[in-house]
Amino acid sequence: MSDPALRHPEKRNRPDNPIQRKPTWIRVKAPMSREYNETRALMRRLNLATVCEEAACPNIGECWKQKHATVMILGSVCTRACAFCNVATGRPDQLDPHEPEHVAEAVATLGLAHVVVTSVDRDDLDDGGAMQFVRTIECVRATAPTTTIEVLTPDFLRKAGAIEAVARARPDVFNHNLETVPRLYPTIRPGARYFASLRLLQKAKEVEPSVFTKSGIMVGLGETRTEVIQVMDDLRAADVDFLTIGQYLQPTPKHAAIDRFVTPDEFEEFKRLAFAKGFLMVSSSPLTRSSYFAGDDFTRLRAAREAQRAVAK
Repeated sequence: MSDPALRHPEKRNRPDNPIQRKPTWIRVKAPMSREYNETRALMRRLNLATVCEEAACPNIGECWKQKHATVMILGSVCTRACAFCNVATGRPDQLDPHEPEHVAEAVATLGLAHVVVTSVDRDDLDDGGAMQFVRTIECVRATAPTTTIEVLTPDFLRKAGAIEAVARARPDVFNHNLETVPRLYPTIRPGARYFASLRLLQKAKEVEPSVFTKSGIMVGLGETRTEVIQVMDDLRAADVDFLTIGQYLQPTPKHAAIDRFVTPDEFEEFKRLAFAKGFLMVSSSPLTRSSYFAGDDFTRLRAAREAQRAVAK
């Protein structure tokens, strides 16, 4: 659907915000490679959604050329209407009982060393979709036992036992994005609660201490430098290992307006500060997204933990 009001019925009454011209450091080439077309065809054959497409990720051409795709389970329609997100909102799809097996087949066909599995919010389900994550992890482990698995979950707000169930399935990385600073939650992420998301990350680490935890925020929405630093401190207090920081890009006029384009130098400063605060891994750049080069970052993350343990001895 090209009309934002049709794709996002809950956003149709929002005023239009003009889309700003991107600076030179943020422009990317349109996807055109053979590998891109092959990856797209595979996802259609298996009836799988990808966040790469649904969220209009600017890195899709680069990632799909390398046959890296972030699979989105629990359907393609979200029960929330966050002001930054391009995923369709409305009445959600019925759960596909074969979705976990299809994800595992895609992982095996693409020969992935590392896979990222994310989802829409499913507030309509008793468990928020947690058991679909668990079954997907189990299917990938059975089909591609050497593939490392990263989950990027919703917040499972008010869904008892959901966080614990996914953590006990032992993904290699448990990722949940804070998205923005707490002051902006009412307008940018109105269905969520900042401290509930922090607690999710903390609980995942408590349940399975060996699992890496990861979170990310967007900048350029009107946050201050001090607020970004406070988010870093909050995440370290929750024992989060890996932080991503990227530029917010406005998908359509119905979405939140960009306050400003953060410069590459500022992203480098955020990276230095985050490493100084004790994160094992930091990805901070205008085009950084949660799953951008996630496999390479996981390799570095694991090496950083081993180095840390060697120093502790």
